[in-house]
Amino acid sequence: MKYILILLLSVFVSNAQIQKEQLDLMPWPQKIDLGTGTFALNKNFKVNITGNPNSRIFIGATSFLRRLDNRTGLFLPQNFLTQINESPEAELQINCGSAGKIEINEIESYELIVTSSKITLNAPNDLGALHGLETLLQLLQNNSTSYYFPTVSITDAPRFTWRGLMIDASRHFQPVAVIKRNLDAMAAMKMNVFHWHLADDQGWRIQIKKLPKLTDLGSNGNFYSQEEIKDIVKYADERGILVVPEIDIPGHASALLAAYPEIGSKVDNGIGSYAIQTNSGIYNAVLDPTNPKTYQLLEEIFDEVCPLFPGAYFHIGGDENNGKEWASNPRIQEFMKKNKFSGKHDLQTYFNMKLIPMLKKHSKKLMGWEEIMTDNMSKDAIIHAWRGVNEGLQPGESLIKAAKNGYNTVLSNGFYIDLMLSIATHYQNQSLSKNALLSPEEKARILGGEAAMWSELATPLNIDSRIWPRTAAIAERLWSNENVNDLQSLYKRLKTISFRLEEVGITHIRNKEVILRNISNNQNTIALNDFSNVCEPLKNYKRNGGGKKYRMHSPLTLFADACTVDASDAIDFNFAVKKYLDNKNIENEVVVTNFFRKWIKMNTDLIIVSSNAPLVQPLLPLSQKLSEISEQLLLLIEKKKNSDKSKLNVLIEQANIRNDADVELAVLSGIKLLL
Repeated sequence: MKYILILLLSVFVSNAQIQKEQLDLMPWPQKIDLGTGTFALNKNFKVNITGNPNSRIFIGATSFLRRLDNRTGLFLPQNFLTQINESPEAELQINCGSAGKIEINEIESYELIVTSSKITLNAPNDLGALHGLETLLQLLQNNSTSYYFPTVSITDAPRFTWRGLMIDASRHFQPVAVIKRNLDAMAAMKMNVFHWHLADDQGWRIQIKKLPKLTDLGSNGNFYSQEEIKDIVKYADERGILVVPEIDIPGHASALLAAYPEIGSKVDNGIGSYAIQTNSGIYNAVLDPTNPKTYQLLEEIFDEVCPLFPGAYFHIGGDENNGKEWASNPRIQEFMKKNKFSGKHDLQTYFNMKLIPMLKKHSKKLMGWEEIMTDNMSKDAIIHAWRGVNEGLQPGESLIKAAKNGYNTVLSNGFYIDLMLSIATHYQNQSLSKNALLSPEEKARILGGEAAMWSELATPLNIDSRIWPRTAAIAERLWSNENVNDLQSLYKRLKTISFRLEEVGITHIRNKEVILRNISNNQNTIALNDFSNVCEPLKNYKRNGGGKKYRMHSPLTLFADACTVDASDAIDFNFAVKKYLDNKNIENEVVVTNFFRKWIKMNTDLIIVSSNAPLVQPLLPLSQKLSEISEQLLLLIEKKKNSDKSKLNVLIEQANIRNDADVELAVLSGIKLLL
């Protein structure tokens, strides 16, 4: 009888009406209509493909099956999908009209229909079908004994055509495995542009066979071979992702000029006059636009690099050239005077315009950071808008200016994930919506946006935790309707999306424990983990102290590297405080005070761990402050005796001062509310 009741309960749960709020879909679809039944998953589940798709759909559908099987443990019999219509009786029918092209403005829509007996995925091409498979995986539900999909009808398409992630492999080299797992995560979040930053002051990262000195002298031995580049591009193509290479010129050129100083702008630019930089920051090193050898060498580079990337775009950087070497070189100044150039921007435009025919020869369009946007710059260039309030501009100002001036443009301002700002900051970035004054033609020039992951403080060990899961929120901002903006829904869905990203290889969760074990000297990490859940790395590059504290070989295995933005306990605590202040009942009080008791014990445990872990020592002053604040607040809330509010304010002020751990207490805002 007991087992019959369990069975009946399971049937009831599996057939219960699923509400939209229960679904953990991301990006949220454009239109979703839930039915009342379910599609029960069993071990006979198969997939069939019809139409005339690109072969990437076979790879995508096979990956879908393996991920589904890994989640459910059903031992699904279907192995690799290799041809059209090989299982006409299959429960999942994927109908693709044609082969998708990896290019901007390609159709990426799909329609997904789940009934109690069949699942149908219709798409104009395989790109849309791949997106639909990701949505179907996210729809998977379970009860205590089985797995199922809710009956549903989804019609979906992206809001913007350019939904990108930039990874900087120059500051800290990111091996092939890092790139591939992030491409898989991008595909899971329906992102379609991988911007690969391959050259900067700190390293030249791409093999040029005709110019071996670039990697011999400019890479410290860390670079991608051309075969590795081809492999990555193919891997991205199979996931519906366009790869856009970036070689940053004419500035950010220290590594390039370490190999070929003769095309630099220093007056004395002989061997040894330039070197790979081991600190972050902006350097003076810049190519000489007046030297014909500069263009000869760049053409040789483009002739090798461009064929490796089939896409239509080549990013030439063009940012942060301070012009100091140009200003101090009499020959360059004479050239500017002769050509009636009013300043460095005119000279850089001259340089950029010389690159356009070199790239056009390879059917590439020039793309660059917004500094390339000058009065005489070609309208065929794509402007990558990145500057905002920190650079003295209004959010989205450059984006709107580019669109009004006739340029196609992509936004990264507000999406700089290396700044360690909150998910809400990126998710509520309204720059893409502040275009009411644009004409329909001007609005169409806004292609979309990119999350920017600069790697001054990111190694293969911690880079995933800096990209994910926050970039999933950016992916939603670029895909979903702009009215999809509820933060509570976002946080709820991200909890599932975050751990599901491990399924495709992302290491943001597991590598945290690797770092904490290092810090604890392989002792119990519970207290360290608890402390990391209320601390966040310093924001807006404050951790690196103007690029002076951390060099390219400095350790990134410390407490700040284990901490992430949107510390989980801090979010829960701050929410609990607001709930308590709205209603000071005993239940809400207990939730808040339990945090204080937890932090008092945590501090005691950290002290114990620190006796055999020197790396824990820098954390103790901040942990002690939090413990003392917690003790005072317990007295205040539980009214056992009068607390010392002046002492509390001093403690809070002290806890807000920069510390050796390079973190900040993310719970201070909630604590201040209590006062």
